[in-house]
Amino acid sequence: MTLLGDLFESGRIADLIIALTVAEGLVLWLIYAAKGWGLRPARLAMMLLPGIFLLLALRLALTGAWWGWIAAMLAGALVAHLGDLALRLSR
Repeated sequence: MTLLGDLFESGRIADLIIALTVAEGLVLWLIYAAKGWGLRPARLAMMLLPGIFLLLALRLALTGAWWGWIAAMLAGALVAHLGDLALRLSR
């Protein structure tokens, strides 16, 4: 098996992308804290959260988890997405 194949079969590819997403959020938060420009932390979190929920659903699906957990992560992604939209449209 190849490295990439192993990453997908184990679901670790989603872990890797989640880690990169969290790192991205941390860098953007540090820039905001240091320079005062960019997204405020709450808006940044709401922007990244739907993608993290989708990645968790992907990880669960790749590892053969119970469909209810996958559905819960997808529902979480929807709620986070709607929250993000509400924040964006309230400006």
